[in-house]
Amino acid sequence: MRTFKIHLIRHGLPEGAELGQYIGHTDVALSADGKKQLKDMKSDFEYPSVSAVITSPLDRCLETARILYPDLSPLIFDGLIEYDFGEFEGMTADELKSDPAFTEWLAGGEDAAAPFGESNGDFAKRVCRCFNDIVEGVMKSGVDSVAVITHGGVIMTIMQYFALPEAPMHDWLTPNGCGYTLNVIPSVWSNIKKAEAMAEIPLKPYEPADEPEGDWDIELDPDEFVGFYTPEEDHP
Repeated sequence: MRTFKIHLIRHGLPEGAELGQYIGHTDVALSADGKKQLKDMKSDFEYPSVSAVITSPLDRCLETARILYPDLSPLIFDGLIEYDFGEFEGMTADELKSDPAFTEWLAGGEDAAAPFGESNGDFAKRVCRCFNDIVEGVMKSGVDSVAVITHGGVIMTIMQYFALPEAPMHDWLTPNGCGYTLNVIPSVWSNIKKAEAMAEIPLKPYEPADEPEGDWDIELDPDEFVGFYTPEEDHP
């Protein structure tokens, strides 16, 4: 059975990250340390070999794509942009701790949003819709392996809604330059919109990507899955 690999990779460390600022739609570049870290990781570890690269439109993702996959021209998907923090953009939690709107936002919920920002529910719907379009496009084109370079919040959302085994959003937090490989089995995807979480990225040198260990070692039987899943039905 033919399957498709989608490699979710978080961009490198951006400028201002060391300050603990909320950076969402703000278009900041990679820091000097972030560029060096990516180059070192590429030298010391193994990133997946891919036929195509898809990125968020923000510079920190485009720069990451140029470092990790210099020979491929990225396809830009606006739906992969990070969460819009509204008035909280560029602020730190310490600076916002006395703001009632910040306390309310931290409490969470589908409708929670920073002032003039994006609600949690709208963010989840946008990301899920974009990822569904990517998977459908990959299967239609027949490309076996694709890198999706995006942001931490986007990766956590994709993994929360689409990955097997299932886990809460915060369990999928990944460092800069790292991520996860999803294995898309067409028959499973067509039934329940789920993909197998195969491995973490990058791999140690010479570690085969098709031999997951521990909790990653799961088997999926397409015949066991029934029903059709869409994020809009069961999730915000």
